[in-house]
Amino acid sequence: MQITDIRVRKIDKEGKMRAVVSITFDNEFVVHDIKVIEGDQGLFIAMPSRKAVDGEYRDIAHPINSDTRASIQKAILEKYEAVLKEEDEDKPVD
Repeated sequence: MQITDIRVRKIDKEGKMRAVVSITFDNEFVVHDIKVIEGDQGLFIAMPSRKAVDGEYRDIAHPINSDTRASIQKAILEKYEAVLKEEDEDKPVD
């Protein structure tokens, strides 16, 4: 399964969430609402989740193994950094 598209929607509000991402696999399957979060040790992703009746949050979709999670996180964070770089290049110089 190959990642064929990543769409980043930056969040400019206060807080730790930096973006919400949609990722497409094989041009056939998309996962929405993956969050890019600023943690104590840098950026990481949080898979889409829903609050259960017991008050806990449970992932709706998630990778089965750590290698897949790492490759998805790497691709998303690289795209997020590219979006930030594009925005910096597009800002007018005073």
